[in-house]
Amino acid sequence: MTASTGMPAPPMDDRDRGDPQGQEPRASRHRDGAVEGTDAVPVFFLSDSTGISAETMGNAVLIQFPGLRFERRLIPFIATVEEARGVVKILDAAMAGPVTPLAFTTAAVDEIRAELLKTRCPIIDFFGMHMARAESILGVRGMHVVSQLHGVGDIQRYNARMAAVEYAIEHDDGHSMRALDKADLILLAPSRCGKTPITLYLALQHGVFVANYPLVPEDLQSTELPRPVRRLASRCFGITTTAARLSQVRHERRPNSRYASVEQCSYELRQAEALYRAHRLPVINSSAKSVEEMSTIILQTINRPR
Repeated sequence: MTASTGMPAPPMDDRDRGDPQGQEPRASRHRDGAVEGTDAVPVFFLSDSTGISAETMGNAVLIQFPGLRFERRLIPFIATVEEARGVVKILDAAMAGPVTPLAFTTAAVDEIRAELLKTRCPIIDFFGMHMARAESILGVRGMHVVSQLHGVGDIQRYNARMAAVEYAIEHDDGHSMRALDKADLILLAPSRCGKTPITLYLALQHGVFVANYPLVPEDLQSTELPRPVRRLASRCFGITTTAARLSQVRHERRPNSRYASVEQCSYELRQAEALYRAHRLPVINSSAKSVEEMSTIILQTINRPR
């Protein structure tokens, strides 16, 4: 807990540790317009809830400035006006630095948001920017209460997501064939192509019941689907990648092994892709896409007629 605000202490970055040494020089712009090579732009994500929305939307803006380096700090669960005053002190102190800081907030409670906006630090108020417009269009005043977007909220939807997570864990990497027919989606791929992260993301974020099945060398000797998933071909989705990327990932697990060799990776991917083509399975390449991007593409694909 922080002494001044009573809030959980946010994660420390290099500036908090008082250790700016060893930072890679990157160009960042000072208040007088000069560009130097050492100082990052301090960025704060503020919220009266988890701060996930503030981080997501703020980072969507920051990613448009690849030439700058940012020093990010999350301050979530700002629950009282007193705590908001403590945050304002942190922001105002950052203004004394060589680079103008920037803050993003999604605070919904009017009193807390009003207090945060008293800071001298430039602040982008996502809630304030859009709420008045939404109220005008809908003709109804919103609740202006702490968001439940990333909380329990709708208990039925929350329980459904947790059930999907349990299902994903049980059916990860082909560990269980029990109740496989309950799966909304079955991911197929050779080992280390990225099945598990996609499985868990779809379960946690979207409540999709996902099983994933590893294509081992025995499965790749023909273009037949593995027996456990053969009758569920309409729910199967293939994942591929590049041989170089797969070899790199496998070397981290089993260095200098045949399993990690480029030749073995090339063979497995070639055979897997032939299997996907034989059954006209939708396929995604995981080599250069994030889990979020792949999950969105998969959802769009399975939700349209095939």
